[in-house]
Amino acid sequence: MKKNLILSALLMVAASACNEDFLERLPQSSIAPEAFFNTEEDLALYINGLVSLPGTSSYLNDQSTDNATTTGAVEVKVIMTGTPSSQTIEGGWDWERLRNVNYFLDNYNKAATSSQAKAHYVGLARYYRAQFYLDKVARFSDVPWYSKTLNPGDKELYKTQDPRALVMDSVMADLAFASENVRESVPSGTPGKWAVMTEYARAALFEGTYRKYHTELNLRGTANRFLEVAATTSEAIIKSGKFSIYSTGKPQQDYATLFASQDLLSNPEVIVTNVYDQNKKKEGSVNSSVFGDYEQAPSRDLIQSYLMKDGTPFTNTAGYQEFGFVKEFANRDPRLSQTMVYPGWVRLPDATPYIQRLNKNFTGYHQLKGYMNTTDNNIQNSADFPAYRYAEVLLTYAEAKAELGTLTQADLDISVNLLRKRVGMPDLNLAAANAKPDPVLVGKYPNVAAANRGVLLEIRRERRVEFAFENLRFNDLMRWHAGALLTKIPEGMYFKGPGKYDLTGDGIDDIILINKNTAIPAEASKEKNSLGVVLIYYKTGAIGEDVTVYLKNGLSGGTMVTETAVRKFEEPKYYYRPIPQTQMLLNPELKQVFGWK
Repeated sequence: MKKNLILSALLMVAASACNEDFLERLPQSSIAPEAFFNTEEDLALYINGLVSLPGTSSYLNDQSTDNATTTGAVEVKVIMTGTPSSQTIEGGWDWERLRNVNYFLDNYNKAATSSQAKAHYVGLARYYRAQFYLDKVARFSDVPWYSKTLNPGDKELYKTQDPRALVMDSVMADLAFASENVRESVPSGTPGKWAVMTEYARAALFEGTYRKYHTELNLRGTANRFLEVAATTSEAIIKSGKFSIYSTGKPQQDYATLFASQDLLSNPEVIVTNVYDQNKKKEGSVNSSVFGDYEQAPSRDLIQSYLMKDGTPFTNTAGYQEFGFVKEFANRDPRLSQTMVYPGWVRLPDATPYIQRLNKNFTGYHQLKGYMNTTDNNIQNSADFPAYRYAEVLLTYAEAKAELGTLTQADLDISVNLLRKRVGMPDLNLAAANAKPDPVLVGKYPNVAAANRGVLLEIRRERRVEFAFENLRFNDLMRWHAGALLTKIPEGMYFKGPGKYDLTGDGIDDIILINKNTAIPAEASKEKNSLGVVLIYYKTGAIGEDVTVYLKNGLSGGTMVTETAVRKFEEPKYYYRPIPQTQMLLNPELKQVFGWK
C-alpha cells in the first residue's frame, strides 16, 4: 500500500503574547517576508502547513448530540444542566490561525510565479479563512471580521463585532473565489477544487437553513439566497461526474468499508482523505475510546431512527417501545448494523459472538463506526478518514432543493436514492413522503411546515443515519432550530426487569439481571445456559442505587437510563456561546450576545 503524505513543514510558532492574548503574536516573528514568499514552492510550503482536516476524533464528537450519551463534561451538557456564564464558558475566542492565514494573504504576491499559481494558493488561504469564520459564526454569530494582518497596538484590534450578515457575505466571497481558483490536482491528503466546493455548499446550506429557522437573527428574507448557492454548487459537483457512491454490490458491508479502510485515496466517494499511517508516525486509532464503555454510547433514539428494511419507519411497528436488543436490530436499514455492534457480531480475537457490556451510565449499545476490529496495532492506527464524502454533496443538494420548494423525484433519484441503493433500501418517493409524514419526525421538528414537509423530514433522517458519529449532527440540530431535542436524556436498551436475556441473537440466554437486593453468587454457583456457558450477572435497580444496570422503572423494567440531571435549553440563548469575560475586559467594545452575561 502506498500513501503519499504531504509535507508537514512550517511550524507556526506563536511568540509570547502581551496583554492582547485574544490576538496572539503573528507568525512574522518566525517567518520574515523578505526571506520567504519568493517562489511557488514557498507558497506551497506555507499553505500545506495550514492543512487541517477532520480526522478519526470525529467518531467521538456525537456525544454533544441526541445520538449518544456521555460520561464526559461536554460543553452543551454542562450548559443545559448548570448555571453557565461568560466566566464559565470561555472557549472559542482564539485567533492565531486567522492571523497565520492573513499573513500569507498580505505577503504572497511577491512570489515569482504565475498569476494562476498565486490564485490557487490564495484560494486555499481564503478557504481556510472561511472555515475559521464559519466556526466562529456558528459559535458566537456576530464576530469581528479581520481581512489583514494586525499587530499589537492596532486600533482595529479593539473594535466591536461585525454583523453576522457582513461576516457571512465575506465568508461566501472567500469560498466563491476559492471554488473558482483552487486547482483540481493537489497533493494527496490536501483539499482541492472539489473539497472547496463541498465546503462552499455546506456553508451555504448551514447559513440558509439557520436564517430560515432562527427568527432572532431577523435574516429570514435572505435565507433562499444561500440555499440557492447550496443547490447550484452541489449540483455542479454532481454534474462534474468526478465522484460516485462507493458500492461493490455488497449492501451489508460497502457502507462500513468507508470507515475501516487502509487506503481511501482511490475511493470514488471520498473527495478528500485524511491519511493515517503508523509507519509514518501518524496514528489514528480511536479503538480505546469509541467502543461501548468509554466516554460515549449510542442512544436508543438514534437506533430507532433507522428505517425498517422495507422502508417503513421502525416506530410504526406495534410495541416497538418494548423491543429488546435482538428484536430491534431485525430487518432494519443495513447501515444500522454497519454503525452499531449488532447481535451475533464477533470481536476479534474471539471466535464467539460478542455479548454487550452493560455499564453504569451507558446505554448498552456499542458503536462500531470508527472501531477497527483487529488486534494488529498497525492496521488499527492506519485506517484513513473520509474527511469529505460525496454522500454529503448529494444530501446537501436534496435538502437545499426541498427547502427551496423545487425538489423533484428526479432530484431524489440522483441524490438520496443513490445512498439507499448502496444498502439495498427502497427509494424515497416524493409524493408518498409528503402525503404521509412520519409523526415521530413531525414531533421532533414541529417548525417544518412547508409543502415538502414529509420529504424534508425524511432527508433529515437520511442525514442522521448516513453521518452518524461523523461530527455533523450537532450543527444540523443547531441550524434546524432543534436544540430542544438535546433536553431529552439519552436512554438505552429495554429490559422488562430481572431475568435472563439473549444478546447474541441465537435464542440462548447470555446474561441475567438480578434484584438489587440479591447477591451475585460465587463463580462456581452461577447459572449456566444450554451451551454450558456461565451467564453474566448484573444487579439491577434504579439510577443512584448500588447496582450496575439502571432501569427507568427500577425492578419494574424499562430502558437503561444514563443520568438524572434535568436539562434545559434556553431559546435562543443556548444556540450561541458567550464572549469570554476575559476578552470583554480586554476589549470593552465587544458586546455580549443573546442574553449571555
